[in-house]
Amino acid sequence: PLLLLATLAAFFGMNDIASSKASIASQLPVLKRFHLWLLSLLYLATFGSFIGFSAGFAMLSKTQFPDVNILHLAFFGPLIGALARSAGGMISDKLGGVRVTLINFVFMALFSALIFLTLPGSGSGSFVAFYLVFMGLFLTAGLGSGSTFQMIAIIFRQITLDRVKKQGGTDEQAQHEAVTETAAALGFISAIGAVGGFFIPKAFGTSLAMTGSPVGAMKVFLVFYIVCVLVTWLVYGRKSDKTRITTRPKQEKCHEQTVGSLSLFQNKGGQLRQRARAGI
Repeated sequence: PLLLLATLAAFFGMNDIASSKASIASQLPVLKRFHLWLLSLLYLATFGSFIGFSAGFAMLSKTQFPDVNILHLAFFGPLIGALARSAGGMISDKLGGVRVTLINFVFMALFSALIFLTLPGSGSGSFVAFYLVFMGLFLTAGLGSGSTFQMIAIIFRQITLDRVKKQGGTDEQAQHEAVTETAAALGFISAIGAVGGFFIPKAFGTSLAMTGSPVGAMKVFLVFYIVCVLVTWLVYGRKSDKTRITTRPKQEKCHEQTVGSLSLFQNKGGQLRQRARAGI
């Protein structure tokens, strides 16, 4: 009932901004962009992992450690991931989304590998170790959700601006199309990332049904995170300078140019004063 009430209130009461409206037809071309699918892969690995682990962690813990009452502890994982998401965005604003996402995927792969050492049968069978490593997975999945989301906005905006200007479009046209495509990309990628909420519990269930152990599913996740490390580095990290993805705001550049010019002027003035004192 509350959800239905909120839906009706949003439909009839929201004050939509007329200048930001875009038809579905104007948003669909974003599905042809290669980077949409690459970034969807990265967002699926972060946000998808967060909601997938949130859905499957309690079930997995119960099957591996039946003597532990996980109901009193399971909520800490989603809580950590949710809090870490906003932190991931703020850190990315300071250090760059690509850098934060790359480091984050390395840690996600590391935690996935450590899980094998904590499971009964394949490792020590320690619930404390299992729980702590999984909290690390929740933390990195949350941080990565924020950093990847920041990447999407910056990368799509820059790519669209460059493409429209290369086609001869004006600055106004480039800005308008960049806003439309970036918003559409964020929507589609978010929807694709939500698939993780189904895929991860399903993978755990299939692995348990076939082998009696979640090791098979965790191997898939480990390979997936390693692939994301490579994609982030090869596509966005290694070539960031060439594609100008990590450029800073224009205001900051203008400030640097002004300071640089002022410093040059001051240096020349100092040289002239020294020559005047020496009688040159």
